[in-house]
Amino acid sequence: MTRDEDVTTDAGTTTDWSRKARGSLTRYRVMAWITGAMLLLLCAEMLVKYVLHADGVAAAFGWVPFAHGWIYVVYLVTVFDLWATMRWRFGRLVTMALAGIVPVMSFVLERRVHTQGLARVEAAEATQPVTG
Repeated sequence: MTRDEDVTTDAGTTTDWSRKARGSLTRYRVMAWITGAMLLLLCAEMLVKYVLHADGVAAAFGWVPFAHGWIYVVYLVTVFDLWATMRWRFGRLVTMALAGIVPVMSFVLERRVHTQGLARVEAAEATQPVTG
């Protein structure tokens, strides 16, 4: 299946797919923001610890690396779910996964991915025949 083909062929499946895709987009959006915020907090913690050598302050934020690590794992699951649902190319999966470890990239990519994904869902819903 190519990117430009319709995702499904019958109305019921299109509705099911669009509902699943919208859910995946929402979960991805939430996790991208949480992961991005935790990554910025991690960068701030590392800056305080290694540049400012304020070990007392850094000790209070010792939980941040562990929290970001586990949140990143959940983020990867949501990335894979969205990627598989939307049937995008492998490069998109890699880019979305890298967004969780490059500061600020998750915010930028989230907006682009959400816009493109939503447009695809709405296009699939628009081609769905009206039943009455």
